[in-house]
Order: sequence, then structure tokens, then C-alpha cells
Amino acid sequence: MTIRVCLAGISGWAGSTLAKGINQTDDIEVVAGVSRQQAGRSLSEVLDLANIKGIISASAEEALAIPCDVFVEYTKPDVAKSNVLAALRHGAHVVIGTSGLTDADYAEINEAALQQGKGVLAVGNFSMAVVLLQKCAELVAKYIPQYEIIDYASAGKKDSPSGTVRELAYRLSQIQPPQNIVPIDQTQGPLESRGVTLNGVQVHSLRLPGHVISAEVLFGDLDQRLSIRYDAGISAEAYVEGALLAIRKVGTFVGLKRGLDSVMEF
Repeated sequence: MTIRVCLAGISGWAGSTLAKGINQTDDIEVVAGVSRQQAGRSLSEVLDLANIKGIISASAEEALAIPCDVFVEYTKPDVAKSNVLAALRHGAHVVIGTSGLTDADYAEINEAALQQGKGVLAVGNFSMAVVLLQKCAELVAKYIPQYEIIDYASAGKKDSPSGTVRELAYRLSQIQPPQNIVPIDQTQGPLESRGVTLNGVQVHSLRLPGHVISAEVLFGDLDQRLSIRYDAGISAEAYVEGALLAIRKVGTFVGLKRGLDSVMEF
């Protein structure tokens, strides 16, 4: 059976690349798309794909009038949660690729998913390399309990920290929160110099030209250091394989799962 997808953010950097990736599959199809800037235009024209039908909608509510099995959220943090909740009300499973949602947002989304009997898969980064970064960092955190995270992104990225790093901080905190020799509230000087505390983890975000997306975990132990780092390229091709996997897997469970590895076998 073909999985029908409504893709919010279909004309964006990642969304348009995913739509073209979906077009090359035999078991998934795009039946609707959301883009404020391209609303009213045909999917085939915007994506330059002759074999895709439909008109782009200005809002998720409008697009969800067309029945779909999976709603893919690839827009912006300020509308992501409302789009996800709307999709659940319309009976769709949801894959979240938008960054910037908080733990409180995810708690609300999980409750709504359970009420509707649908699955939601929230993935901070669909790259398979990021999955390996997460798994390796989790392994190290079991044995080296002092660590901090650096979040790199382009100067124009508004959400901070990135979804990749938010998810990484959450996951590492579940292994064991880092042990700070000097508690953050006892810092001499501006507390902001120690970054932001997410789930007990210190995160430092850099927003500079020349960067795309990078995440680095720095571990420190007695007279030794270890760093694990991921660097993204300039295209969105690296995220397609993971996003397709998420679309195929999100209908196999009920409630919220976080991280692509939650539906993978290791």
C-alpha cells in the first residue's frame, strides 16, 4: 500500500529535496504540500516534477483537507506545534523535522498522539551520521560524566540551540547528567558565559557565516579529552534516506518517539 504524504515546507531547502526523494520511491507519494510563499502554484511546477499532481496550500489546515497517511513537518518553530496537532486531529501520523520545539511541546504532542491513537516521530536530524554521533556519545557518557556540547550553525539560523543539539542534550542527560566541578550557579562572573543549561547539560551555540550545521560533544576526564563531532554539507541530500525511513516507520507505533534510532535496529 502506498503511503500518502502531506509535506509542510515543501518548497524549502530540506522539504523540496525530500519531495524529490519521495518521487523516486515506489511506496510513498506526495499528495499535498504546504508553503506560504508558493501557495496556489502546482506541485509539479514548484518541484519541477512532471508526474506529481496537486496544488500547494498556504496552511496545514487547508492541505489536510486532502486525506494523507503521514504529515511531515518541515517548516518553522513558531508554527510547527500547531501544524502537528492539526495533523493529529485529521487522523495522520506525523514526522517532525522542524527544530526548536521544547520538551514541554513534545509532552503536549505526545498526549495528543495517544488520544488520537497515532504515532509521532520527532527527529532533530535525519542524517545517518548524526544517529551514529548520538549512539557513540551515549556510550562515552556512561563512562565519562563530564561533558558539554557546542552547537554550530549559519548566521541566519534563528532557533538556538538547533534541534540536533536539543535532542543530543536530552539523550545524554538520560544516560547521566554531567558532573560540574563548579556548579553553574556558583560561577564567578556572568552566568551566560557558561552557556544555557538543557536537561542539566551545558550547551554553547555559535551562529556564524560559513557554517551549516555542526554538533560537537566535548568530554573531559582526568588528564585526557575526547571530542565527537558531526559536520553537515551544504545540500540536504544527506537527510533524505533517514526521512524516508521515518515516514515508513511512524505508523508502526502509538505516541511520541524521539530520534531516528528509536525505529532502527542496532
